[in-house]
Amino acid sequence: MKQFEANFDGLVGPTHNYAGLSFGNVASYSNAAQASNPKAAAKQGLQKAKALADLGMVQGVLAPQERPDLYTLRRIGFSGSDAEIIQKAAVQAPALLNACCSASSMWTANAATVSPSADTRDGKVHFTPANLVDKFHRSIEPLTTGNILKSTFNNERYFHHHSHLPEHSYFGDEGAANHTRLCHDYGEAGVELFVYGQSATNPNTPKPTKFPARQTLEASQAVARLHQLEDESCVFMQQNPDVIDQGVFHNDVISVGNQNVLFYHEQAFLDTDAKFAEIRQKMNGDVHFIKVATDQVSINDAVKSYLFNTQIITLPNGEMAIIAPTDCQENPAVFAYLNELLTLNTPIKQVKYFDVKQSMQNGGGPACLRLRVAMNENEIAAVNQNTLMNDALFTRLNLWVDKHYRDQLTVNDLADPQLIIESRTALDELTQILKLGSVYQFQK
Repeated sequence: MKQFEANFDGLVGPTHNYAGLSFGNVASYSNAAQASNPKAAAKQGLQKAKALADLGMVQGVLAPQERPDLYTLRRIGFSGSDAEIIQKAAVQAPALLNACCSASSMWTANAATVSPSADTRDGKVHFTPANLVDKFHRSIEPLTTGNILKSTFNNERYFHHHSHLPEHSYFGDEGAANHTRLCHDYGEAGVELFVYGQSATNPNTPKPTKFPARQTLEASQAVARLHQLEDESCVFMQQNPDVIDQGVFHNDVISVGNQNVLFYHEQAFLDTDAKFAEIRQKMNGDVHFIKVATDQVSINDAVKSYLFNTQIITLPNGEMAIIAPTDCQENPAVFAYLNELLTLNTPIKQVKYFDVKQSMQNGGGPACLRLRVAMNENEIAAVNQNTLMNDALFTRLNLWVDKHYRDQLTVNDLADPQLIIESRTALDELTQILKLGSVYQFQK
């Protein structure tokens, strides 16, 4: 039976804006208060997803969340009609309104952690939505994320859905952005690499001093237990606190893996040699650790260009390719390194560049936009087929974006009650396009 790694990209929501909500994310903070272009952002994401489908990859989409989130605003004390709630929040608590309008669910690398059936004791694909407790604007996502995942992977014979972890700092979980699966073949048992920023229960472990460590060891261990993973298929590795303090808020900003390749910056981890030895031992075979030295690419250049927030994919011909943002082309050191990489004897043979600047300016590159799900043919057939990218869906979603999205949005525009109507109308139509059922609060 053929095995594939599917990518499910998050559709950018109608309220895509630059409110600078993510402390520790340099791009998010530095572009705060600029005008965004939700229509361009959505189309850039769709173009990347369609390009991967055209390369022969299994490519799907995940719906955005309902924003503005009136349900949350009511939970924190605002009352009245929808328009009155928005207007009151804009005057009394504008930061909370901004948080409840965030389109951050577009970065589906943070949506969940996924373990394929080849790794799990019950032989099912397991999903655990990330609780995202470190940031308020993201902590309101998990329940709807779970609904969307259940409507997308909607066959209990093949898919096992868990609730998100307890909403406490002990279990800070940022999803697949801190998780990489290494394997020789997607259908074979692999090694799941869980990268954490700190141990919440051990005060003696290293931790960053400037920016928060969003992923805890305890959360990673809990997900591994929920997913029925054996000890020999897990490696828990700590990210270097010093790079977190330089803006590496998730591990997918400093390393990325695919099959038997781990592409990483030399400053990415603590205890690198010992943990890489553990990976080699548990992989029972060759692993390509591709190290980028600091004198080749600085941490600053890596963060600015998102060199490691790229996707590494295995093409149908067996070659690996890097899917990179055009920002990597525009950074001299990074572009020179990638050109050199293609001359080395590694499995990576191509680099393909895509314009995702609307996402990049808010702190998310190509890898942020996708959730990886390794599946076999039967499991892919069990996915909601309306969410899989093809020519017809690409055309229909572009028309949907043209119909419902603004081409400019400022933070001040978030107080416009008309935005509620526009967003709900768009999402109501999208649920019909993707056949998702009732996944949003306003539909209930």
